[in-house]
Amino acid sequence: MQESNLLLATARVKLEESLLAKGLRRSSERFAILDEVYSRNDHFDAEELYQAMHQKAYPVSRATVYNTLDVLIDCGLVRRHHFGEEDNSKSRYEKSLGRQQHAHMVCTVCHRVKEFCDPRLHLIKTNVSTTLQFQVESHSLVFYGQCTDDTCETRPSHE
Repeated sequence: MQESNLLLATARVKLEESLLAKGLRRSSERFAILDEVYSRNDHFDAEELYQAMHQKAYPVSRATVYNTLDVLIDCGLVRRHHFGEEDNSKSRYEKSLGRQQHAHMVCTVCHRVKEFCDPRLHLIKTNVSTTLQFQVESHSLVFYGQCTDDTCETRPSHE
């Protein structure tokens, strides 16, 4: 719990600095959205974030959620993903501060996103940088398939 509080405090300072540097308003809504994002451990879309804010009785508009997500991405506090779902325009988000490098697996049936870490990913990144003389700033690896998780609600039954 203490680690997540420290992470949130660091994120709040980083957001504050970014807003000041860009001359943007430091509104309570932006910080409340940041708090909600950093309380989560999943990959969410903007509508889910909007609904979570309203369930907590925090009056924030959809536009504010979308705009704030863009601000959070711009200052490196959130990552945006497009996992190739049916609605290709749909973005998924995750907090990025304090997160170790990881890859994703996306179930094409239930659309659940799972993360995994493998030390070979770092080795590949290092080899690409060295061999091809290319400074890798970020990368994305996504595997698509069907999960075999019994809790997959939409998994086809194999009779």
